[in-house]
Amino acid sequence: MEQPPAHEPQTASIVDLLLLTLLVAVTSYLSLMLTRVPSGAAAVWVGNGLMVGWLLSRPTSVWLRYAAAGFFAGVLARVLAGDGLAYAFALSIANLIEVLLVAGTVRRHIQDVGHPERWLALGRVATLSTLGACAVSGVLAATAASLISGAPFAINFAVWYVAHVIGMVLVATLTAVAHSEGSALLGRPGRRGAFAVSMLLIALVASAIFAQTRFPLLFMTFPPLLWAAYRHRFAGVVVGITLLAMISSVATALGHGPAMLISGLSETGRTFLVQTFIGAACLLTFPVSLVMAERARLAAKVRESEAQYRMLADYSHDVVIRMRADGQRLYVSPSAKDILGWEPGELLKTRWDLVHPDERAKQREEMARLLADGIPYTTTYRVQHKQGHHVWIEAVGRLIPSMDRNHIGTMDIIYAGRDIGQRVAAEESLKASQLELEKLARVDSLTGLANRRQFDERLSLALARNRRHQAPLALLYMDIDYFKRINDSLGHLVGDAVLKDFAQRLTACVRTEDLVARLGGDEFVMLVEDAATAQVAETIARKLVETIGQPTVIDGTAITVTTSIGIAFCTRVTDEAELMWYADKALYVAKGGGRNTFHLVTVE
Repeated sequence: MEQPPAHEPQTASIVDLLLLTLLVAVTSYLSLMLTRVPSGAAAVWVGNGLMVGWLLSRPTSVWLRYAAAGFFAGVLARVLAGDGLAYAFALSIANLIEVLLVAGTVRRHIQDVGHPERWLALGRVATLSTLGACAVSGVLAATAASLISGAPFAINFAVWYVAHVIGMVLVATLTAVAHSEGSALLGRPGRRGAFAVSMLLIALVASAIFAQTRFPLLFMTFPPLLWAAYRHRFAGVVVGITLLAMISSVATALGHGPAMLISGLSETGRTFLVQTFIGAACLLTFPVSLVMAERARLAAKVRESEAQYRMLADYSHDVVIRMRADGQRLYVSPSAKDILGWEPGELLKTRWDLVHPDERAKQREEMARLLADGIPYTTTYRVQHKQGHHVWIEAVGRLIPSMDRNHIGTMDIIYAGRDIGQRVAAEESLKASQLELEKLARVDSLTGLANRRQFDERLSLALARNRRHQAPLALLYMDIDYFKRINDSLGHLVGDAVLKDFAQRLTACVRTEDLVARLGGDEFVMLVEDAATAQVAETIARKLVETIGQPTVIDGTAITVTTSIGIAFCTRVTDEAELMWYADKALYVAKGGGRNTFHLVTVE
């Protein structure tokens, strides 16, 4: 790509400097020639406002060359208007100080004068700096005029001060807006015709008022000015008041306008009257334009915020629902169709109908709690899909101010919900797996009886109750007689079948509240907590021996299995180890007695 010549930025800067010099010189000369009063000051001073607007639109690093150009233009304009070189030099210094004070103060406090969010602050800073800087320059100019030409200090200061304040407010704003808005200064595309009509109306009304000297109709200029401020904001105000200032100043200088109605009023007095009129127009319209600009900025911000909110809501995978406190839905995001199958418009017509009946009361309670304390909450509930089934939804609810004009001051509820069906299914599956694992950890996998872990837990609880209530209990400890022979002769598969059959017969002989457990191998235990006497435990054991001894057929082979049982009957406080020791001791006694029998030991 071809690079631009190195001298182009310098050339553009020189053109810009020449343009500023020309504008300041011409406007200053015209101000002096058309609106000059006997005290030597102009009714409206344009050059300084032009300079400030120019500087604020350029980087601070180049201000020195622009200040020099403006100073040179001011001296040139005054010399051409008939002022002496010393007088022109002194007043140009006062002008330069005023320009640098205003521009420097604004730049220090407001970095970006074109940003709409800073316009209110800009208005405050620019107004205060203008009032102060014009006072400083007015003192310098009036002092110079008194020393060089003998002009009265007070009159010269007053005329200078008002002329420079008006010029600074009007022209600095006009220049800054022109640099910021460009061609939009003359109206936005599509509204330039309306802008031109508004400016033409101001010019016609002002010309009509200042062309006659019979009626004090200055107030008639305010309606079109306010209309311009309302429709076109800053551009309408600065261009409209500039037109008004030009027409009123020139007409008054030529001896026309309402100022001529006051007999005996000097030329300086008429100038003050015009300045007061222009100042009043500024005070009336500038606040309106600021308020309208701020209103437009806030409205744009609201539209942008609403657009972002709607974009997020419309394109979010979550369902976003806004509803009143009574449950009436005001907004439903399009994602509702993807998750629930319903069109958003269909959901706006419903209230609680689609919430699962089991969760409606809970949802009403949580909504009432939210409205009462305002604390956001997360809830899960089921909503009916259009196809009939229910979808699990997890939603976060919070309060937001109502935007309904008929419900000002009330709060709406906004829900952001997502489909958690897969998560719920996974949680239920995990819960089932946990229950299965817990079951496997507490149940013997071969026989389905309680295992050693569950037995230990139940025995500890039973002994704890025994210690509290002194209630007797019986522990039956048993194994299969000659079980090793069965495994060795018939194989482990038959041995496992024998264990299963043994476990089923044990279970058939006891109640559901009694615990039967397999400790390992062919060792089994039975815990009976409400055996009131030792005879009850013996009756249970006798039944077990009889039931186990009945022949059975396993894989076509008739097998007779017997068992030996040791019973520990406890009537006093004891512990697990002692009770098991007595039961084991009783079992060995039963085995020693020929097996297929039982033996009872009382723990006393």
